Order: sequence, then C-alpha cells, then structure tokens
Amino acid sequence: MPDTQQLENFVTQVRRDIVRQVHKVNSGHPGGSLGCAEFFSALYQEVMEHNNNFSMDGIGEDLFFLSNGHISPVFYSVLARSGYFPIEELNTFRLINSRLQGHPTTHEGLPGIRIASGSLGQGMSVAIGAAEAKKLNKDSHLVYTLHGDGELQEGQNWEAIMYASAKKVDNLISTIDLNGQQIDGSTEQVLPMGNLKAKFQAFGWEVVEIKEGNNLTEVLAGLKEAKSRTGKGKPVCVLMTTVMGHGVDFMMHTHKWHGVAPNDEQLEEALSQNPETLGDY
Repeated sequence: MPDTQQLENFVTQVRRDIVRQVHKVNSGHPGGSLGCAEFFSALYQEVMEHNNNFSMDGIGEDLFFLSNGHISPVFYSVLARSGYFPIEELNTFRLINSRLQGHPTTHEGLPGIRIASGSLGQGMSVAIGAAEAKKLNKDSHLVYTLHGDGELQEGQNWEAIMYASAKKVDNLISTIDLNGQQIDGSTEQVLPMGNLKAKFQAFGWEVVEIKEGNNLTEVLAGLKEAKSRTGKGKPVCVLMTTVMGHGVDFMMHTHKWHGVAPNDEQLEEALSQNPETLGDY
C-alpha cells in the first residue's frame, strides 16, 4: 500500500501524462481529466481491489466504469501506470488504429476498459447491471463508477438512480465529479441541478461528500467511508467537489479547457508546474 507521498508523486506524473497526451495530437479533454487525477490515483492505487491481469468477466475483483468517457486521458494514464498496459502506449493516444481512442472503446481490447463510454448518461445503467451480476454470482466485490455533474442532466441517469435503490443495489459506489463546468459553460448557466445531496437521498441512496476532491487525503477518506456504507441495503453516492484543470493554473476554474489542447508554450508551462516524479514515456 503506497504512502501519501508516493501517491502524490503518482498524481503529479498522471497530470504530466494528461497534458502530454492531449498536446501531442492537439485533441482531447484536459480540464476534467486534471480535476480527477486524485480520484483515479486513489481508486486504483489504494481503494479498489482489482487485478491488472485483465479479464472482461471481472469475477473476484472490484469493477470500475467511467461514464464521462471524454476524460479518457486520466483513465489511460492511471491504467498504464497501474500495470494494465505498457506506459509507452500512451504515445498512441487518439491516433488512427490506436487502442487509446478519444473516448474509451472495447473493440480494440484495451485492458481495463469494460464499456465504450462517450455518449453521456449510460454508465450508471451498465454499472447497475454489473453490480446485480455480482450478487447473482455471490461475488462480494464492489462496482465503482464516475460521472460528470453536467452528465446528470441526462434523464437516463435518474431512471437508473431510482432503480438502484428500489432493487437494493448496495454493492455500487457512484462518484459524481462536481467541478461545476461543462462544455458550454458552468452547470449553473446551462442547467442548474439544485441540491444533488437531497436528490440522491430522496431517491434512497446513501450520500458521502468529499468537499476537497483535489486533496488526496480527503479523497482517500471519502472513498473508504463510502466503502464502509456498502452492503446495507442502499447504493452509495459520493459527491466530490473538484476544480476543473486542477494543477495547471491557467486551466483552472473555467470551462474553456474542457476540450482544448495546450500549445507548445502552454505545455511547457503546465509541465513546469508538475515536475517529473516517476518518469515520462
């Protein structure tokens, strides 16, 4: 189990991976990826019980489903640095015939990818099915998901949220990335969603709040608290407040870096704010 400094070094290197991937092909989504670096690092390095000898059946291990698939750069970085595939393969991000497409896909057989995700709003439904399958198989492991806050504007989520509590899918932990930004502006400008904590509770979920989702200690504590609430008849929601673009000062607090790649000068500035810790690819 890595100590906090090791995890901090891991997070820093993941941020370098994100901006380098997106810069190389002048395409991708750095903002949300940077904001979720702590979450993915904590999940894959300490919280989740998983096996990098990947198989699609997922029996005997925890599963993770990324619903907001556009933040693939952070997902690919953490998968590679957790041993799922060679780190050097990050060089192929978004290239023709690459396994590392802009939105994760399954047809190329990239280890760690269980669903194609890019059409927002679908990940919750898939994860519930996987969680129910684990119950049928008498597999006590958990299913984790990640969703964007703007993604909750998709109605399919709320059907799934209602179903999960009604069917007591209590081996599911769904985290919502509350960065307050989406492609066209702030979530408050585009479509305010009100009190999400009250909504999830009204739909019959347990709710855990992580107020500082870019504080590794807070993220670890929040995910472990969520894990402790499973198996008690209710699905668990983690409301995690993050800053879009966190770790790169000129990308922070704005939707403008939702899907824009840094130029050469901006890349160097971003890398200077995140010194190499584990080695680039």
